[in-house]
Amino acid sequence: MTQSLLTLVRHGQSIWNLQNRFTGWIDVSLSPAGVEEARQAGRRLAEERFQVAFTSTLIRSQETLFEILRQNRYAHGFRRIHEGESAWYEHFQPGAEDQTTLRVYFAEALNERFYGDLQGLNKDQARAQFGAEQVKLWRRSYDLSPPNGESLAATTSRVIPFFQDRIVPHLKQGEHVLICAHGNSLRALIMHLEKMTPQEILAYELATGIPVQYRLDEKQAVLAQKVLDSD
Repeated sequence: MTQSLLTLVRHGQSIWNLQNRFTGWIDVSLSPAGVEEARQAGRRLAEERFQVAFTSTLIRSQETLFEILRQNRYAHGFRRIHEGESAWYEHFQPGAEDQTTLRVYFAEALNERFYGDLQGLNKDQARAQFGAEQVKLWRRSYDLSPPNGESLAATTSRVIPFFQDRIVPHLKQGEHVLICAHGNSLRALIMHLEKMTPQEILAYELATGIPVQYRLDEKQAVLAQKVLDSD
């Protein structure tokens, strides 16, 4: 039976997490604390041999991924591959010298939930403007979208097809896949993997910078799950 390993990491604290602002697709960097969270994740994953990695197009997830790879004993180099342009980036036949170069795919499908008109607002400011109960509904409902934004259901509808089309083929080959992304895009994937209901995933909290690993069988059924929350 072919088994694979999938490691998920939510990016470290961003500067807008620190400022209590809705971020969504606004492309902000990690805070100093977020950089340290990413480095801690790197130490916890230093002995893992990844065959391929995926991240979003947003810098906070990329910065987290690069901090992890800098500390990995097997990631001696990596090659960026941009989704949508992969034919150009991978038009050549890889040679023996490319076998130790980790491929890192950058995909918009793994971006954070798009918060629309809430993006950039301090959460207290948003509550004052729209009402605390309304903001709570936008944040904690599965299929309710903020103005001009995405619901978690809509986020799921782009994450899961990407997972099936682009990531599952690597898992079927028994590879160890690293995904560094965002709270909501990863919650969408965890909901799929663990077969959670919308109500269950709404109560699920994913900490920044803490790796979660899944051992999967050839049909991507979860055989084991563990949280790497200590060095």
